[in-house]
Amino acid sequence: MNTDQAYELLTAAGVNEEISIQTVRRWLRERKIKYVGTFPRNSGYILDDTDEALNLLKDAGVSDRIGIQIVRRWLREGKIQNVGKGRSEYLPNETLSEMYLNNDTDQEKIIGQLKVKINTQDELIKGMEQLHKTSIGTLIQQRENLSKEIINLEHENSDLQKETKKLLKENIELRNQLLELKEELSKGNKKEPDKVPETIPSKMNDIRRKLGLSKTASHKEVFSGYKKLLKVTHPDQGGNASAFHYIKTDYDYFRNSIKE
Repeated sequence: MNTDQAYELLTAAGVNEEISIQTVRRWLRERKIKYVGTFPRNSGYILDDTDEALNLLKDAGVSDRIGIQIVRRWLREGKIQNVGKGRSEYLPNETLSEMYLNNDTDQEKIIGQLKVKINTQDELIKGMEQLHKTSIGTLIQQRENLSKEIINLEHENSDLQKETKKLLKENIELRNQLLELKEELSKGNKKEPDKVPETIPSKMNDIRRKLGLSKTASHKEVFSGYKKLLKVTHPDQGGNASAFHYIKTDYDYFRNSIKE
């Protein structure tokens, strides 16, 4: 190998120009290069074997890892004539020839392992997508059920408000009747006491009717009906304060009538 070949070899290996020139001069002094000359640019580099290439690169300061990669490439490109049989001190477990011959096999194994990992990840992604779709379907169904429940509650609340207004109106009428009766009694009309026994039972029957009870309903059933209405209309339970007041007045009237 002449000086031109040595210089081209070093620069191709990534060694900078100044170090390449100094190394070629040293190799010439050490007679690692036999003569100074030129060579045809298209002839390529011809080295005896891989061991020589490794030793030269190491001597030029190229690291072991990079040197091995460069020698592998040169061997594939036909720039090294033979594969060496020796072991270098930085390749303790295998020769370069073994590394080169097994390189393709190792790459095929790595490619196979990567394909398996990719297939596994694809299956995992499909499973996650299916789980995501199922979760979305479940959430949509739950939302629809909640929407239906809200609509039903709104209807029930509307019906309850209508019933409360109806009861409130009836209680106002009953209260007005009671006030009229008290006013007539306060005038001292002697004929009025004769009407009381007829008016009070009539009001009692009206109370039972408003509570949805029969005329023969017991006092216990009437009390139970009032307690339910008072509980529904109580402000602490979200009811209407005015409705609660009139129902409570009606309840007190019924309770006092029973005591008398």
